[in-house]
This record gives sequence, structure tokens and C-alpha cells, in this order.
Amino acid sequence: MNPKTKKRLVWVPVMILALFWLMITGVPFMYMVLSTFKQRFEILTNGVFAFPASFYTNNYVEVLTGAFWTYFRNSVLVAAVSLTILLFISACAAYPLSRLKFKLNKPIFGLIIAAMSVPIHVTLIPVFLMMSGIGLYDTPWALIGPYVAFNLPISVFILTTFMAGIPRELEEAADIDGCGKYRTFFFIMLPLSVTGLATLAIYNAVNMWNEFSFALVLTQSPRNRTLPLAIWEYQGQYTNDIPMIMTVLTLSVVPMIIAFIIGQEKMIKGMMAGAVKG
Repeated sequence: MNPKTKKRLVWVPVMILALFWLMITGVPFMYMVLSTFKQRFEILTNGVFAFPASFYTNNYVEVLTGAFWTYFRNSVLVAAVSLTILLFISACAAYPLSRLKFKLNKPIFGLIIAAMSVPIHVTLIPVFLMMSGIGLYDTPWALIGPYVAFNLPISVFILTTFMAGIPRELEEAADIDGCGKYRTFFFIMLPLSVTGLATLAIYNAVNMWNEFSFALVLTQSPRNRTLPLAIWEYQGQYTNDIPMIMTVLTLSVVPMIIAFIIGQEKMIKGMMAGAVKG
């Protein structure tokens, strides 16, 4: 058997598994999109997985002319501000943990890793009381603090591992040229960590975009809620408008798909670099 045939035989099970995984992930997404083109009771009369009788586009018209943009604006605002703060703090914490030697280095890093195991649900009541006490309850700004705090440990852990793999010769050359620690951080370490920062940005943006618990607890009025709570506009006490809910979910997923398509190359590079460095 020649090498080309052996190579093809090796790739056969890989392709089969890839197609199987595509079906697992793609069928629910296809069902969601097809449901957006159905009328309210069509799912009950024609079956859940049946194709739309006619491509009913009024669902999109109704959603886009309703309060969808208010939820969208709040999600973009919260995610953008939270990501900016999160990435800056993560970089500032990861640099000394990965490059500087001091007595509390390992204990601090250990505490950061331990913080990754704290479930968010045990903090809902304390966070609610704190936000109510400082007057931020029922505002989009109430979500920024929890989003940054609970995504910070994993971000610092990943970025510390990434920065530890950057050659120290670059830092030593900067010291010889007269760069202090601050200039070395901003002009050498940060530019070299763009791949890792991009990976964290996409990873955390998806988590913040889809976050439900804090958004439910810390916001009440529709004008301050984010996209995960937009489905409440289309459900009643005894019934749900499934096609409208699917339309909201489809429109909510589109920005994340676009962001992943744009940043997938940097994300994959960052994940691969983090896997072999440190």
C-alpha cells in the first residue's frame, strides 16, 4: 500500500467524525433559522422539524422594529466596556506574574487559579445587595463589575502563560536601550501579546454576550436589559411565540458569528501558542 493510500485511509475516520460533529452542531442551528420563517402556530400544526410552508418574514420585521435595538445597544455597551477593562487589568496582572520574580508570585497566582472555581450563583445575592447599595441596580453599568470580576481569573491565567513564552532576550534588549518596566510593558510586551489578547477578547465576548444570570438579577426594566433577556418580550404567562423567540436568538447570534469569522485566525494562533508555551 503506497503512502498516499495510507494517508487517505487515515483521514477517512477523521472526516466521518467531522461530519458527525457538523450534524450535531449544525442541525439545531438550522432548526432555529428555519423556525424564524414560520408563523406562530405553524410549528404545532406542521411539526417541529418541518420546512416552513411559506417563508414568513414578518417575524424579522416585527423584531427589528420593536425593542430589539435597545437590548442590542445595551449588550454592545456592556460587552465593549467590560472587555476593555478586563483586557487591560489582565495584561497588567499577567506581566509581573510572568516576568518578575518576587516572594508572593506563586501564592498570588495560586489564588487566581483558585478563584476560577467560585460559581457565580453563590454571589448573586451579595452582588445584588452591593449594586443596590451603590445605586447601580437596574442599569447596564451594574453588569460591568461582575463581568470583569468573574472573567478575570481565567483571563489572567491564560495571558500569564502566554507572556511567559515570550523570549526574555527582547526584554533584556529593551533594558539595555534604557526602557523601564512601564515602557517595556506598553511598547514590547503588549504588542507581542496581541494574539493572546485577541483570543481572550473573543472568548470573553461570547461569555458576556450570552450571560443570563447577572443580567436577570441586576436589571429589571426592559430599557436596561441585554439580549439574553429579549425573549421575554415574546412570551406570556401560558404561551410562547416560538418563531419570534427563534428570530431574536438568530439575530443575537449573528454578531458573534461575524466576530469569530474575523478573529478566528488570531484566536486559533493564541490557543495554540498558549498550549505549548510556559
